[in-house]
Amino acid sequence: MPAIHIVRKLYYIPGIRKLYHFPVDATDSLLGRRTELTPPRSKIFVGCGDFQAIGEEFLRYFAELGALKPNEKVLDVGCGIGRMAVPLTRYLKDGGSYEGFDIVTDGINWCRKKITPNYPHFHFQLSDIYNKLFNPKGRYKASEYNFPYDKESFDFIFLISVFTHMLPQDMENYFSQIGRVLKRGGRCLITFFLLNKESLKLIDAGLSRLDFKHEFNEYRTIDQDTPEYDIAYNEEFIRRRFNSYGLNIVEPIHYGSWCGRRSFLSDQDIIIAIKK
Repeated sequence: MPAIHIVRKLYYIPGIRKLYHFPVDATDSLLGRRTELTPPRSKIFVGCGDFQAIGEEFLRYFAELGALKPNEKVLDVGCGIGRMAVPLTRYLKDGGSYEGFDIVTDGINWCRKKITPNYPHFHFQLSDIYNKLFNPKGRYKASEYNFPYDKESFDFIFLISVFTHMLPQDMENYFSQIGRVLKRGGRCLITFFLLNKESLKLIDAGLSRLDFKHEFNEYRTIDQDTPEYDIAYNEEFIRRRFNSYGLNIVEPIHYGSWCGRRSFLSDQDIIIAIKK
């Protein structure tokens, strides 16, 4: 297995992550370099990128690509430790609100402690859903989980690097739930690793930073034993999923840099869709 994949796997282990980041976390704390709404690096389980910069990046996409308005109701599926919620605290107002849920207890606890007390229109729920990577002791199957919200509750829903860690049956149910809780005319923004002619060519040429070499029916993964580490889906399969649940893709798809593209918008591929 390539070294980058080994590093990514080790990063998901809390003890190793804490040890790795201890010197920087200690220095940041001593010198007061971390803001109140920035978690210690050892607690950030959603990736190795810059916590604040990525949150600000996606706030721009929400507003510019997803047409998010400050007074709308937002759902963050897989909210992690608040990376997307933090920049939204200064954006959502005048009746706007935020709901987020995640399967990692530490992330939800941090958000409830640091965000909700100062922003009471921001709510976070723990969903004890099984995931071999993030929550191996989870009680509920993602394929059977009902989002804890009423029908047509939200104007805008986003999933950032969620379907990149979910198997088809689980993702299918989440699409169904998105279609249920999203208002008619509401928008969703979802990120993927999409397999198409261009990305497959780059993967085969060894230019992708993720080696999706284990192939299944509609997807590939970097790890056959734990496919949830990173999953890439065939683009046409994903397009059919959106259509099946009444979600019209807003063209073009905004392709990412993950596979070695020279022209890209972000790291992952971004799809915006509108509910019919």
